[in-house]
Amino acid sequence: MSKAASTDGRPPAPHLADSHEYIRVHGARENNLKDVSIEIPKRRLTVFTGVSGSGKSSLVFDTIAAESQRLINETYSAFVQGFMPTLSRPEVDVLEGLTTAIAVDQSRMGGDPRSTVGTATDANAMLRILFSRLGRPHVGPPSAYAFNVPSVRASGAITVERGDKKAVKATFNRTGGMCPRCEGRGTVSDIDLTQLYDDSKSLAEGAFTIPGWKSDSFWTVRVYAESGFLDPDKPIRDFTEQELRDFLHREPTKVKVEGVNLTYEGLIPKIQKSFLSKDKEAMQPHVRAFVERAVTFTPCPECGGTRLSEGARSSKIGDVSIAEACAMQISDLAEWVRGLDEPSVAPLLAALQGTLDSFGEIGLGYLSLDRPAGTLSGGEAQRVKMIRHLGSSLTDVTYVFDEPTAGLHPHDVQRMNKLLLRLRDKGNTVLVVEHKPEVIAIADHVVDLGPGAGTGGGAVCFEGTVEGLRASDTATGRHLDDRAAVKKDVRTPTGALEIRGATTHNLCGVDVDVPLGVLAVVTGVAGSGKSSLVHGSIPAEAGVVSVDQSPIRGSRRSNPATYTGLLEPVRKAFAKANGVKPALFSANSEGACPGCNGAGVVYTDLAMMAGVASTCEECEGRRYQAAVLEYRLGGRDISEVLAMPVSEAAAFFADGEARTPAAQRVLARLADVGLGYLTLGQPLTTLSGGERQRLKLATHMADKGGVYLLDEPTTGLHLADVEQLLGLLDRLVDSGKSVIVVEHHQAVMAHADWIIDLGPGAGHDGGRIVFEGTPADLVAARSTVTGEHLAAYVGA
Repeated sequence: MSKAASTDGRPPAPHLADSHEYIRVHGARENNLKDVSIEIPKRRLTVFTGVSGSGKSSLVFDTIAAESQRLINETYSAFVQGFMPTLSRPEVDVLEGLTTAIAVDQSRMGGDPRSTVGTATDANAMLRILFSRLGRPHVGPPSAYAFNVPSVRASGAITVERGDKKAVKATFNRTGGMCPRCEGRGTVSDIDLTQLYDDSKSLAEGAFTIPGWKSDSFWTVRVYAESGFLDPDKPIRDFTEQELRDFLHREPTKVKVEGVNLTYEGLIPKIQKSFLSKDKEAMQPHVRAFVERAVTFTPCPECGGTRLSEGARSSKIGDVSIAEACAMQISDLAEWVRGLDEPSVAPLLAALQGTLDSFGEIGLGYLSLDRPAGTLSGGEAQRVKMIRHLGSSLTDVTYVFDEPTAGLHPHDVQRMNKLLLRLRDKGNTVLVVEHKPEVIAIADHVVDLGPGAGTGGGAVCFEGTVEGLRASDTATGRHLDDRAAVKKDVRTPTGALEIRGATTHNLCGVDVDVPLGVLAVVTGVAGSGKSSLVHGSIPAEAGVVSVDQSPIRGSRRSNPATYTGLLEPVRKAFAKANGVKPALFSANSEGACPGCNGAGVVYTDLAMMAGVASTCEECEGRRYQAAVLEYRLGGRDISEVLAMPVSEAAAFFADGEARTPAAQRVLARLADVGLGYLTLGQPLTTLSGGERQRLKLATHMADKGGVYLLDEPTTGLHLADVEQLLGLLDRLVDSGKSVIVVEHHQAVMAHADWIIDLGPGAGHDGGRIVFEGTPADLVAARSTVTGEHLAAYVGA
C-alpha cells in the first residue's frame, strides 16, 4: 500500500498522533525531589544517575512508574480495584505522555519455601504439562507433577439445591504431586534437644537454656516443675521413659498450679508454637540466634529433597523424571528439551525452549529450576523477573529498571547492555537507574540528579548526552572516567583462614587459604561459586561478621535511630537529664502522641481509592505528646534531636550537657559509611537501596569479630561513593581487622591486597580457583576473564 503524496509536491504534515515524543514531568516533589521538571524522550534509552540518595528512584519509580500504574488501575471497575493494592497519586503537578510502565526492581522474590525459580517464571507450569502428555507411566494431569498440590480423596453425600432437593452420593479425587512427608518443602525440621536444656540438671536447678525461660517464670518453667507429671528435683537424664514422654511430647492438658488453672503441654510442641511458627526475621537477635542453633533442617528422607510424591518421581520422559529435569542446570535442561522431537506438543516445546534460552541470554543459565526463589540475590531476582519481558510482543511500553547490572561481572555487563538496547529497538522507552560507566555509555539520554544526597539532592544537575555529561562539572561527570590504579605495595597477611575440600553447591572440592589481616577480594563471573565459598564454607568458629545483601526489614515507624540502637542511649540521656523514665522518649511507647499513636500522620482508608495520610493536628507531625516535648537536653527536645542530620547530631552529642559517648560511637559509624546527611528520624521505607546497605554495614561495624565479610558493598553506590568505601575498608584493615569482600567492581579489585578468582565459567563450568595472588599479578597474567577486564580497566 503506497503513501498518498500531497498534490502540491510538499511532504505531508506530520500526524498529530506522532507529536507526543516526550514524557513530561513538571513539579515533582516526591520524597526529596525539589520541584523537578524534565522531559524524557520516548523510544530511547535514558539513564538516571547521581549519588546514592539523590532522588533517582523517587523520580523514576515513585513518580513516573507509580503514576502510570495508578492510572492503569483506575481503568478497572470499583469492584476489581477493591482487590488491588491502593496507590496514592505522587506529589507532582503535571505528568504527560505516560505509557504503560513495567517496573523491574531489585526487591527480593518471595521467601516462601515453596517458591522456586521454576514456579516464579512459569517454566515449571510448562514442564508439568509436558510430563502429563509424554511421561510414562502416565500418573495424571499437570497437577500430579506439582509439588504445591496435595493429593485429596473425599466421599460422602451432597445435597444439590435444584428443583427437587436430592441427596446425591459423590466421591472426589485429585491427584497432586506434593510429597506427603515434607508437604512440598523438600526439608524436614528437627529440634536439637541439647539446645533446649542441660540434661545434667534438674528443673529446680534451672535446666532450661531457652531465652526468657527463667526458673521462677510462672507461665513456662513452673508449670513443668509443679505439674505432677515429673520430678522437678531429678536430673532430666534420669527421667523414666514415661516422664520423658510427658516432658517432651504430652498433648495439652489442664493442670492446677498454686490454685491457678494452666495448660501443660510437651516441650517440643510448645517450642514449635512459640518460636517456630513466627517469622524468623521479626524476632529479636538473641531469639533468632537461638532458633538457628536449636532447629536443623535436613532433606526429606522420603522424597530426597525433590518435594515430589513417589508417583510424580516415577513418571519419566526417556530416562528423565520431572525431579531430575528441575535439578538440572538450566543450560543443560535447554539442551535436553531441544533434543525432544514430539510433533504432538511442538508449540509447548517451542515456548519452553524460548523461556529456558532466555535464562542463558540473561546470564542465569547456571541456575536450576528447583532453586528456592528466596536464595537469589537482588540482582539475580531482578534478572529472573526480566525473563518474561524479553520475548514480549508489546511495544511502546516504558520499562523501568533498578540497577540491572547489580551482581554482574564486567564480562556479563556487556550482555545486559545488549538486552537493554534490544528492548529499546523494539520501540519501547527504557528508563534505567544505574551507576556503572559501562551502562551510562550506551544511553541516548542522561539525567544526573544531585548535587548531594538526602536534603542536599533532589535537583536535576544535568540533562543531555553522555558526551555532555562528561564535559559537565557534576559529581558524575567528574568521576565518569575515573580509573583506580593497581595497588603497588600490598599488606603482608598475619595469618590465614583455611578452607579445605569445599563442595557447597557447585564448588569442586576447593582448597584455599584466605589471608587474614589484609583486604582480600573474592571475584569471578556470576554463578562461579563466590557466595558458596565465603558463606557456605568458612568455618562457623572463625568469628566472622557477615554483612550480606538481605534487605533491611522496617516499617514506617522504623528509622536510623531505632535500627542502629542509637535511640537507646539518647532516651537514657534525656531521662537522666529530666529525672523521668526513658519510655517517655519513645514514639512507639509511653511518649507517643495519642492522636496518631506516635506515627506523626493519620491514615484514612478510602476502600478501593488511595488512602490519605494527613499530618496529625495534635502533635503537628512531631510524634510525641506535648508534655514529653517540654523535657529538654542541651536546649533541644526529643523531636528536634530526631530531626537532626547525623553530622549535626554528632557535634551535638560530643560535648556539653548533651555529651553521650554511646550515641557518639553510633553516629561516628554512620558518618564513616557516608550517611552523615541522613536525619535520625527519617523512616526506613524512604531510604534508597544503597543507603540501606550502608546503614546495615554501619550497624555491623559494632559487632565483635576479627573478620568482616562483605557481600558486594558497592551495590547502589555512586562512583564518588566507591572512593569513600575504599577508605572505610582501609581503616577497618588498619585497625587490625581482616576484611573479605565478594565484589565485581574493578576499583575494589585494584585496591585489594589479595585476589581469589573463581571460574572459569558459571554453574558446573565454575566452582574452581582460577587465580590467587595480587592485583598486579592478575593484570600481568591476564589468564582469566577477570584479569582481562581488570587490565582493560586500569589501562594496562
